[in-house]
Amino acid sequence: MMMGFKSVNLIYYALFLTILVNVNASIHHYNNEPFTHRSNAFFFHAGTEAIFSSSSSFIRFETVSFNRPRESAISYGQMQTHTGLVEAIILEVKDRNRIGGFYFNPKSDLICCTPDLAKEYNCNVGEVIIHNNPDNPDFPKRIKTFFRGIGEVAHMDPQIVEINATGMYYLYFMFCDPNLKGTTVTGKTVWRNPNGYLPGKMAPLMTLYGFMSLAYLLLGLLWFLRFLQFWKEKDIIHVHLHYHITAVIALGMCEMALWYFEYANFNVTGSRPMGITIWAVTFTSVKKTLSRLLLLVVSMGYGVVRPTLGAQGVAHRVVLLGVMYFVACEAFELVEHLGNINDFSGKSKLLLVLPVVCLDSCFILWIFSSLSKTLEKLQTRRNLAKLEIYRKFTNTLAVSVLLSIAWIGFELYFNATDPLSELWQIAWIIPAFWSLLSYTLLLVICVLWAPSRNPTRYAYLEGTDDIDEEGISLTSSIAKMSGDVTANLERKERKGSSATNLTIAEDIEEDKRE
Repeated sequence: MMMGFKSVNLIYYALFLTILVNVNASIHHYNNEPFTHRSNAFFFHAGTEAIFSSSSSFIRFETVSFNRPRESAISYGQMQTHTGLVEAIILEVKDRNRIGGFYFNPKSDLICCTPDLAKEYNCNVGEVIIHNNPDNPDFPKRIKTFFRGIGEVAHMDPQIVEINATGMYYLYFMFCDPNLKGTTVTGKTVWRNPNGYLPGKMAPLMTLYGFMSLAYLLLGLLWFLRFLQFWKEKDIIHVHLHYHITAVIALGMCEMALWYFEYANFNVTGSRPMGITIWAVTFTSVKKTLSRLLLLVVSMGYGVVRPTLGAQGVAHRVVLLGVMYFVACEAFELVEHLGNINDFSGKSKLLLVLPVVCLDSCFILWIFSSLSKTLEKLQTRRNLAKLEIYRKFTNTLAVSVLLSIAWIGFELYFNATDPLSELWQIAWIIPAFWSLLSYTLLLVICVLWAPSRNPTRYAYLEGTDDIDEEGISLTSSIAKMSGDVTANLERKERKGSSATNLTIAEDIEEDKRE
């Protein structure tokens, strides 16, 4: 049960602070990190990961130490045994309400046991209130570390905590003594799943990227064989669009392969390899940019209805939009995957994601506006073959946009109803959808604009672009028509020749101007 808004329970607040951060390592390093004061406790969020239950799953504390201010240390006597307590609290997200006074009193926002609570609920004064889960008595788990005498440093005993239940786990260092204000934590903890250091939430994505890299490899192989099949045909006019499609396929294959190896390396070492991550992020940004530019130039009819992108200003605007999108996407992806996981706030993320959303909207509006003009031009020229291809492309694009909007709504609902990642085992489907949608769109383009023996099916041919493919295919039938019928057709054509020739001349002249 979620806590009410009137309760300011520290653990819930601390958990909520972490809903926007990413897990960038299974080896968590702490370098003189400060504690945050809430209610009657001080806490430091030391890590969050999804861990599967196994005898080889654990959280290991290594070289963890706490440093308190000298003013705090000298207030005690040299011969005193315990002069300060810091607790490491490990809890599963579903047990968050078992921390603090909220478990006993929903109106309570206290975390540490006070003398009054000690009398009423039999807790230890000066310690974090914990009510253990009867189904898993070892959790939430408490590990105590004491300062001794006037020492300024307290070293935590190296130890391993085995995870015996699958779930999303949080680690906090906490203390209740106000005299320890200003204490910092240094050291590291190691989190491990049964199959490696990769967090459980990210493990399905490694499998996904492996399959997607193979899917792009298969698509690239089929595209290359099809391309090679008609390469030596003398009557084939190679469409420039084919080279753009080839580039997007190659980038997609490299992107998925890099992400797979990045995750595989993460799984082995416990830390994200910065070099591979930067390359993967860059390939992702380049591929996203070129994919959107490919959709845009296809919608404009480049290489199909017109030989160029049009006036010089249009080409410059296309390039400018692509550069702006790449910069915005690269900045967002870099911070998303390499930023400081503790300091990356929701406002910072919003500032980075807004330019990407706005530029995506510009792409969508420009794409559908260009498609409308291209369809109108093909309909005017009565080029039924190309018109059919573009109608299929438009329908596919419209369906993908509708699916994207619906999925964004689902993603917002999913994040709003699961702020603490309790549904982490199915969270991988959200990024998986976008990878599959991108691949599907590319596959549709490859099918619609596949190399063919009949270049008039989609290629721009100067002076003959208005000739319909179906008219070419019916040549043999027309040749069998009787002379009288042919003569009648020619007479009718002469009557409308002036208007028709004028329309064709205007279209050709428009393409030349473009």
